[in-house]
Amino acid sequence: MIKVAVAEDNTFLADSLRQKLELFPEIKLKYIAQNGEELVNYLKEDSNIDIILMDIQMPKMDGIEATREVTNKYPHIKTIMLTVMDSEKLIYESLQAGATGYLLKESKALEIYQSIENTVNNGAALSPSIALKAINFIKNPASVGQEKKSHNLTSREEEVLIHLSKGLSNNDISLNLNISVHTIRKHIENIYRKLEVGNKIEAVQLANKYHWI
Repeated sequence: MIKVAVAEDNTFLADSLRQKLELFPEIKLKYIAQNGEELVNYLKEDSNIDIILMDIQMPKMDGIEATREVTNKYPHIKTIMLTVMDSEKLIYESLQAGATGYLLKESKALEIYQSIENTVNNGAALSPSIALKAINFIKNPASVGQEKKSHNLTSREEEVLIHLSKGLSNNDISLNLNISVHTIRKHIENIYRKLEVGNKIEAVQLANKYHWI
């Protein structure tokens, strides 16, 4: 039995992840924390965990800081980052903090399960696109974080972009920001136009590449 904990502040995504893990009887999901701080406090009570699936952007304590603390205090626990972003900078910071894997949240249930199994057996969980970026900064670590570029997004558009980066739907963003779904759509259209991208994934990847979010 592989004992797993999850840190994910988006309840919809956390529930989706729970459903994926429940497909595999070999996995026991022990706890879902809403942020890194809650996860760390939970581990003080019960550190009998094999794998943590860790979101990166969370309130109170983000996933990279939480991973660093887990690695220092509980070296027997392995951490796989689950995120919508494959930024070289975030991959670098995650692995530096002690993460043993890095997967995109869009990964299928079987891919997540196999990554957990590989990690427990001292392997590494890196999707092909992530692996290429990891190889890039291993070859040239000085290049990580050097690129910088400005944008002309408004503060509200930046806010919407941050919500998009967390995988939230237009309805969820509307509820969180207390503005209409129609207005959210207009903000997203403006984001795509200003960043010269065609979809959410491209917008988020560009924002992470230049460290806007």
